[in-house]
This record gives sequence, C-alpha cells and structure tokens, in this order.
Amino acid sequence: MPSYRGFSLPSIPVLSVNQVRWCLLTIFVLKASMFSLLTSSKKLVPILCLALLVSPGYAHEVRVSDDVGATLHIQPNDNPRAGEPGLAWFALTRKGGRIIPLSQCNCKLAVYAKPRSPGSPALLKPALKTVSYQRYQAIPGANIAFPKVGNYELELSGTPKAGASFKPFKLIYTVAVPR
Repeated sequence: MPSYRGFSLPSIPVLSVNQVRWCLLTIFVLKASMFSLLTSSKKLVPILCLALLVSPGYAHEVRVSDDVGATLHIQPNDNPRAGEPGLAWFALTRKGGRIIPLSQCNCKLAVYAKPRSPGSPALLKPALKTVSYQRYQAIPGANIAFPKVGNYELELSGTPKAGASFKPFKLIYTVAVPR
C-alpha cells in the first residue's frame, strides 16, 4: 500500500485521460530533447518550465492537516465534466493509516470557484454520504455537478464526533473541470 507522510493511500489503477496525455507529452519531450540536453545544459531550464506550465491538476491529491490526511478521488476516472454529476470521495485517514469513517467525523464539504476571494460564499455545499471503495469503508463522499468549465476548490473540513480522537482539520483541493 503506498503512503505519504505516514498516511496510507488508496491504490487506484485507472489513469485519467489527463494523466495519459501528461505521460505521453513527457515521454515525447524527453525523447525529443535527450540529445540536446546531453550537449547543452542550458536547454534544461525551458523544458522544465514547459513541464510546470502544462502539468495538469490531478484529482488524486493528498492533503494533510496535523494528524489527518485524505486523498481525493472523483468519478468517473478523475475527469469531472461541467454540468454532469460525479462522485467525489475522500480516503480519510489518521497518521499511520487508520481509516476515519464518516460516522466518526462532523465533516463538511464546500465547493468554491477559483480564483477565490476571501469571504466569498461557496457555490455548492453538497451533502456528504458514506462511500466504500476497496479497503476504505464508510468514508465521506458527495455527488457534485460542477456548474461550468473552470477551476474549483473543494474544502473538506471536520471535527471529531464523541469517541473519536483526531484534531480538527481543513483540507483544500484544486480541481480542474476541462469540459
């Protein structure tokens, strides 16, 4: 099981279209510029800048706040489409990999347009429901229909319910909706 900063991450074998495009672009750029890189190190800087500019925003992002971490997954295939509902879920865990089910968390989800101004209201506040995927059982998830093409911020926040012992958290994810 892969991990990040002591948090277990879900193994999800499906690549999104953006991930495949990014891999192909990276292979092409590296192959096309291999000879040039070997003969002139000055050409490395523009290639790295290009890679940073064209890198897509992946939906499988890990965020950590104190002793809580989560990986965001959006169905279908981490490729949300404007106006079409998709299931977003969070593999929410404590440090060490112990799963935090929705039943132990007063979790809230808010969706904001990006760029976001301080104090701006959420576009959406989808109701969270329990979702199960592989070993992640009863974790938080929600159906989200992004209103239009663009960039959004998903803000998952939570406090422990009675009997649960983790620190309050706020995790913010950037999601690109390309079509």
